Amino acid sequence: MPLRFMYTPHPVVSMPPTVLRGYIEGEDPATGKRLVDEILEALTRPYSEEESKNRAIVRQEEERQRLLPPDTEENLHRLFLERGWTDGLPIILPTEERVAHMLSGTVHSPNKLVGKSFIVDTRENLQVTVENVAAAAVMAGAGPEQLPVLLAVASAGQPAVQPSTLPFASALLVNGPIRREIGMNCAMGALGPFNPVNAVIGRAWTLMGILWGYARRKRTFWSSQGNNYSYNNLCMAENEERSPWEPFHVRKGYKREESVVSLFRGWNVINSTGVAARRSWGEEIKIQLQALPALYSAATLILDPLLARHLKENEGFQTAQQIAKWISENFRIPAGQFWNNDIIDMLVAPLALSGVQPYAAWKQLPDHELLAPYHRPEKINIIVVGGETSPLWKVSDMDHTVSVSIDRWRTQEPKGNQTSDHGREMAQGAYEAGGK
Repeated sequence: MPLRFMYTPHPVVSMPPTVLRGYIEGEDPATGKRLVDEILEALTRPYSEEESKNRAIVRQEEERQRLLPPDTEENLHRLFLERGWTDGLPIILPTEERVAHMLSGTVHSPNKLVGKSFIVDTRENLQVTVENVAAAAVMAGAGPEQLPVLLAVASAGQPAVQPSTLPFASALLVNGPIRREIGMNCAMGALGPFNPVNAVIGRAWTLMGILWGYARRKRTFWSSQGNNYSYNNLCMAENEERSPWEPFHVRKGYKREESVVSLFRGWNVINSTGVAARRSWGEEIKIQLQALPALYSAATLILDPLLARHLKENEGFQTAQQIAKWISENFRIPAGQFWNNDIIDMLVAPLALSGVQPYAAWKQLPDHELLAPYHRPEKINIIVVGGETSPLWKVSDMDHTVSVSIDRWRTQEPKGNQTSDHGREMAQGAYEAGGK
């Protein structure tokens, strides 16, 4: 249906109710009209003939070019940077030759539609093809063997960088045989800067969002501070071989032999470095969870295999699901602490006022009464990653949003260890790489 837009003054986050009410009763900064009157009019005025057409805004012709005119490599690098087509770091220019080589990583045609969506902020229709993804992959420094992972990510329709004033972070987890086939690191330093495959897959996910309009500064991206995870996100592969439990994708209904990518969204990651040796793992986890909002009961724990095996062999957690259940049943916080979190007040309080349980019941509790914010254990994700040099872990508010099969995007016989030609040369016909 057609959308009508109006705007409030900012900031909104962390503002007291009196200020927010003042925003509503004050002026729309974009139009100068009284905001509450605009809201009432938007909800009650019939649609005009023009509004009923609900047409999306089409990008300017120069932005929809498939090829750019030939130029020097230096000039093209400057052009990409000036037009906001990069993450601020050097890229590999996506020439026709390089993109064609990248496309050898899949059996699908360059024009095949990978996904489509509607960017609300700019009212743009977005259609992404295999060729668009391949161009972004080249820019990030990926090779053809990594293209199926990126096609699966693109098909999910979830950008790494969110159009928001808040500093969102994203995570990407790969499971299945493709982890080893393309050389991903799931062991020592898996979340560090040491593995080029992890790095370029995560970076390409961010570049896709930038190129396709999800992260245009002062148009769709308004985060006050931003998030340094956005450079290549938390891109990792699960250490299935050293984990004592079923792999993450198997717990989500996939077969062990399937290759799957799972996406997560949140804000915060807390490391366990500096934990007290005299407190149990469970007590430490509860202390760390105090710092997270427990939005929609979501949390993600990334455990080193040493800790995972300890939990199974010495503390009786035979499955990852049992850990999630234990957290759900044993972690409690005062109702006042839960509701006084700004994110909870903004996103969950409306559910409570609409009668959605258990939030409606929690809203009636006195501030000192304890509640179980992680009331849905299936929303607590347990992942095993690490090189077994220390039994550490990370706690995050990351919410698992989607898992997608990678196999449908692969060649019939997956290619191994191909690399793109990244040598310096005159860049002829570089791709813009944006969605059409």
